[in-house]
Amino acid sequence: MDEIKIPKATARRLPLYYRYLIFLNDEGKEKVSSTELAEAVQVDSASIRRDFSYFGALGKRGYGYDVKNLLNFFKKILNQDTLTNVALVGVGNMGHALLNYNFKRTNNIRISAAFDINPEITGTIMSGVPVYDMSEMKKQLREQQITIAILCVPQTAAQKTANEMFDAGIKGIMNFTPLRLSAPSSVRVQNVDLATELQTLIYFLDSDKDKNKNNLL
Repeated sequence: MDEIKIPKATARRLPLYYRYLIFLNDEGKEKVSSTELAEAVQVDSASIRRDFSYFGALGKRGYGYDVKNLLNFFKKILNQDTLTNVALVGVGNMGHALLNYNFKRTNNIRISAAFDINPEITGTIMSGVPVYDMSEMKKQLREQQITIAILCVPQTAAQKTANEMFDAGIKGIMNFTPLRLSAPSSVRVQNVDLATELQTLIYFLDSDKDKNKNNLL
């Protein structure tokens, strides 16, 4: 399939559409409208139609979208027809939670190797995943040909660990540390800052409260 260039905002929404299409297909639904999708994934219907337009004519006016065809299309776009192996670097509280999360339930993603410095867990298998000592990370990443990793180490070790991952051929990192990593242009880093997300949520909730108070005056 030829490469399709789409905006980042659209790319972030594609997994939302895909997961809901899985649900619809499992329920036996044959077609869905952009309005129905909008209500389910909380994205306005105009944005959905614009997102889909980047891929050509996926639906028919007055009919909507064929669920099975749309599901198969996004499965290919998102590479869900192949299994992607991912490494987990750092098996602390967050890392342990990610190990227990069943990625394959809705995505063809599998954590196939984990790395840590804790001798109590290295050399063991946790949630079906082998945990290696950090000293073996570069070797294992190369041998297993893993190019995507989740980083959950302490902030003080984040950049040093990331540099070793770059040397081992990692091309994508989901960064759960507060540190914004310096990375080569060939590596994509996705930052996940739970504290910031919670603070943002609290800010909007407080703003809503203030609006409601003003409306009562």
